[in-house]
Amino acid sequence: MMRRRLGVLALTGLAVVGVAGLGAANAEEQGVDGYGQHRDGAVVVGHRGAPGYRPEHTLASYELAFRQGVDWVDVDLVPTKDGQLVARHEPEIGGTTDVAKHSEFIGRKTTKIVDGAPLTGWFTEDFTLAELKTLRATERIPQFRPNNQLYDGRYQIATYQEVLDLTKRLGRELHRTLGTYPEVKHSTYFQKLGNPTEPKLVDILKRNGLNRPNAPVIIQSFEVSNLIELHQQLRVPLLQLTSATGAPADFVAKGDPRTYKDLVTPAGLKEIAKYATYLGPEKAQIIPLDATGNLTKPTTLVRDAHAAKLQVQPYTFRNENNFLPAGLRSSADPARYGNVFAEEEAYLRAGIDGFFADQPDTALESVRAFR
Repeated sequence: MMRRRLGVLALTGLAVVGVAGLGAANAEEQGVDGYGQHRDGAVVVGHRGAPGYRPEHTLASYELAFRQGVDWVDVDLVPTKDGQLVARHEPEIGGTTDVAKHSEFIGRKTTKIVDGAPLTGWFTEDFTLAELKTLRATERIPQFRPNNQLYDGRYQIATYQEVLDLTKRLGRELHRTLGTYPEVKHSTYFQKLGNPTEPKLVDILKRNGLNRPNAPVIIQSFEVSNLIELHQQLRVPLLQLTSATGAPADFVAKGDPRTYKDLVTPAGLKEIAKYATYLGPEKAQIIPLDATGNLTKPTTLVRDAHAAKLQVQPYTFRNENNFLPAGLRSSADPARYGNVFAEEEAYLRAGIDGFFADQPDTALESVRAFR
């Protein structure tokens, strides 16, 4: 049986905030502490809400995740031209909104270099919030989630403040502490543009009374230097994201030769533990796939991270065949569900403390069955 750890309930990525709706006595009755952490089982984070059922990063997606039972949702943050923080997976919004259908914005399509790679489309930093509010969200991966296209055009782009307001309201309604994992996206990129995300995030957390150790907020980033700076500025926990390939963009920009592989060595994990409480690795860093696309034996990453006193919450678990190990797929149809329960059980047996999932309801079922 997996060791019981304090966790943070809610997957899907990689960032995060809400307000408690429980008093101490009521929290005790609900089996959670004042931080909104469930004492039994692994944490499930609603990755971008519940994008297996609604277009990602919409208020509808976040609300569904909370109503399915998670206590935390992942919120990717990017800035607008006028300095607002909005929930989008990337600054480029051509693949997640109907912006291409807006003739008034056709001229804003452009190509930019984001973290060293060219990207063509429309970018949040070239739009005011009022302009973005005229757009509507669309399904990002319709080839794998055709049913979600039913909701194309129904939902606006959400601000982080709107996500916090929703989290606060639902926390009171559902009588449990709810929170968010805000992820600072492309920190170095936005810093170079003179439109950094971090000061805006610090400000919004302080304005919402969330700069405190027991606040339901966990900030995440794939970069390192910004998390170290945020550790000095804020009192909330941090989560260091890592990838199975490549290197942090801030390392690359500074000529630092270290890669994500270096970060997850025992020595690298000890350095991360100086500023972060959580490690969010790509799941293949915990259980790699073999040449046939099947799960192999776990690496030592979970054990090494625990030795460094880091909690481990990998990403991303999805029900569709396209995202599952070859032996767990139900058919050749990439959009049909496969045996995600078997995949999630393998990671729970490897000792993870939580995980990000696109379908929070089935992820919670895996955790309940494993307990």
